[in-house]
Amino acid sequence: MIYKSFQGKQLSALGLGCMRLPMTDGKIDKQQTAEMLAYAMQNGINYYDTAWGYHGGESETVMGELLSAYPRESFYLASKFPGYDSSTHTRVAEVFEEQLKKCRVEYFDFYLFHNVCESNIDAYLDDTLGIGAYLLEQKKNGRIKHLGFSGHGDLDVLSRFLAKYGKDMEFGQLQINYIDYTFQKGKEKMQLLADYNIPVWIMEPVRGGKLATMDARYAEKLSAFRPQETACGWAFRFLQSFPQITVTLSGMSNFEQLAQNIATFSEDKPLNEQEMTTLLEIANSMISGVPCTECRYCTTYCPQGLDIPKLIALYNEHSFTGGGFIAPMALSAVEEEKRPSACIGCRSCESVCPQNIKISEVMADFVQKLK
Repeated sequence: MIYKSFQGKQLSALGLGCMRLPMTDGKIDKQQTAEMLAYAMQNGINYYDTAWGYHGGESETVMGELLSAYPRESFYLASKFPGYDSSTHTRVAEVFEEQLKKCRVEYFDFYLFHNVCESNIDAYLDDTLGIGAYLLEQKKNGRIKHLGFSGHGDLDVLSRFLAKYGKDMEFGQLQINYIDYTFQKGKEKMQLLADYNIPVWIMEPVRGGKLATMDARYAEKLSAFRPQETACGWAFRFLQSFPQITVTLSGMSNFEQLAQNIATFSEDKPLNEQEMTTLLEIANSMISGVPCTECRYCTTYCPQGLDIPKLIALYNEHSFTGGGFIAPMALSAVEEEKRPSACIGCRSCESVCPQNIKISEVMADFVQKLK
């Protein structure tokens, strides 16, 4: 196992994400999870990442029970405050205390503001709710050893969050992979964290399994560089190419995935320049979304005042993912009259679009996809 230094600690470069644990009859399979945990421990994984909402609240409970069989100093445990759920905004102390009980620990090694995004940024920044103040107090009291955040929000949202909390954030967890490096402005988000001297933790390294397999034409092109590398291997080697990345979390749901990923992380094999260029070219081919360049000519002509480039970016995300939560989450923070459904199909925007995008058709299709 590769280890990365963090404030005097040696963290396994591969962390076990506990959002996709093995399931049987709709419940976490504790026997399979225990077997996977034992193998992970034996093979050097010492970072375990759970959260209040994972597996409908069961993840923290199961991981707390299983980890209690191991010496507390043998693992690092991370959990998160569920700010994506507005009902918790006034219950930060209650939630935190319950999490400690569920996880059977007296402190969290790592604790995060969960999913900083468009729908909760105002709550996280609202001093009257006291979320940030409470978590900083727990850090001062030693019940949180290291405080950070995770974020699926856009660059502006993360900038607002860090303008307030940047000096207090010890790590930031981002959705980065070779698709989202450009698709979700992962490169710019990593640079933003670098500006604050904040090391990066990675979530969704294989984008929920989408990068676990690869089209034969892409695999053939990459095999010329590394004939034995798997599709997952390419995803992880991409991330190994960035020194700023400390921990890569993978939500492994069976023993085979765990064993394969541990084998990959037995070696640090970053991409060379040619390999990186080729992989990013492949990523660009895989996305093939609506080719908006964000010139914003369209917004000047929209009688509804829609932020068309932002809506197209969300449309591309939703189309590529085949659904998912990111686009609906972002749109939930947008006023009703500024959503795709507000498009009246006048086509004024289309008359000035340099890319000749049929924007009205995109908006109509987006509405259908969101149903």
